[in-house]
Amino acid sequence: MADSDRKERILIVDDTPDTLEVLQRNLTSQGYRTFIASHAAEAIKILETAPMDLVITDFKMPEVSGLDLIRHVRENFRDTEVMMITGYPSVEGAVEAVKKGAEEYLVKPFTDEELLSAVGRTLGKLRLRRITKAPPPGRASAPYGFIGESEAMARVRDSIAKVASTSATVLIAGESGTGKELAARAIHYNSPRASAPFVPVNCGAIPNELLESELFGHIKGAFTGAIETRAGFFQTADGGSIFLDEISETSLSMQVKLLRVLQEKEVCMVGSSRLRKVDVRILVSTNKDLFNLVKKGAFREDLFFRINVITIDLPPLRERGNDILLLIRHFAAKFAEDSGKSQPQFSEEALQILQHYHWPGNIRELENVIQRLVLMTEGHLIAVPDLPSLMRFSALRETGLHRTLTEVEAEYIRNVLASVDGNKTRAAQILGIDRKTLREKLQKMKKPA
Repeated sequence: MADSDRKERILIVDDTPDTLEVLQRNLTSQGYRTFIASHAAEAIKILETAPMDLVITDFKMPEVSGLDLIRHVRENFRDTEVMMITGYPSVEGAVEAVKKGAEEYLVKPFTDEELLSAVGRTLGKLRLRRITKAPPPGRASAPYGFIGESEAMARVRDSIAKVASTSATVLIAGESGTGKELAARAIHYNSPRASAPFVPVNCGAIPNELLESELFGHIKGAFTGAIETRAGFFQTADGGSIFLDEISETSLSMQVKLLRVLQEKEVCMVGSSRLRKVDVRILVSTNKDLFNLVKKGAFREDLFFRINVITIDLPPLRERGNDILLLIRHFAAKFAEDSGKSQPQFSEEALQILQHYHWPGNIRELENVIQRLVLMTEGHLIAVPDLPSLMRFSALRETGLHRTLTEVEAEYIRNVLASVDGNKTRAAQILGIDRKTLREKLQKMKKPA
């Protein structure tokens, strides 16, 4: 849901009619639902009959002050935020307002921009608290296994629903760790082929000289070590679906063979001249720009157009807004249950850092970080000091434009390795390269300039 569609309810309390009118007009123009009260007693009656997201109260009012109203709201309406405004500013007043529970403290006269910014910050913290304190999402609230309520994920689910019932080839594009295999499984298990095999193949993890045998099978004696005839992944997936993960890692010669499978629906086992028909739906994925690879001659144009019938783009985690908070809650509950611990809570400051981190490894990296936090953090609260140093200091890191591309790449690789505790396999997955390439880059980083 977009911010403009939220319609949060705001109660404005001030004994000055002109102030009430100005605040109500400004907030209503931004799509908020506003209510007004000229004194605290009237405000309390409204709060008891209608739930409010935010109370904006004046400091000095007759009979019951704004501070008393703040205390009443905090004691009786835990799911309501509070802001204070005043024309009589003082350090003591500000401190007291914050101690009583006011999230923001504005001094009159303030600009429209200052008001709206303060309201936005306050309501943002309220949304954050509501998301993280709600029960973890169940399967019913995570269609196709995708947890998230962002518009980007709604589009992904809609695309899956449309293509699942067809037999069309689907290209699933997205950065490493965005859930491409999950999308492929969702398509298969919601298709007429659901009762038949789903066979995932990581094209980048199989050496090129072995890939043909793995995909199409081989007969006994076809090559050294072929001591028996063995079917390949395409035969195993007959009647079902095969998922070719990271198809961009295949060689041009292998791409020719894949093109034949797509066009003719038949395979030839290594060492045999006999063609075998297969009934397989092909789903492919990539974390690279295939069209750009075609222009460079690194990927066959005819294969590109053959697999690019329907494309589903999975958004990176940094573009999914509050979905990050939902995923944090989900993973925290999951790993707490797995380890026999109670589900931890996160401080607001820690959540803000996690939400605004750039997540180069996307959901895979987030899952890894939350697992480590659940297992390694003592107590029930995960705070900023518990977060990986990479995240805690990312905002303070030097980001000047005086560094070379080699220096920037080296720093990025070190950061990714740090985020996965030095696991080179996981780091290579996040970086979108194979382990051999990662080793070569690490060797270059060790050499003196």
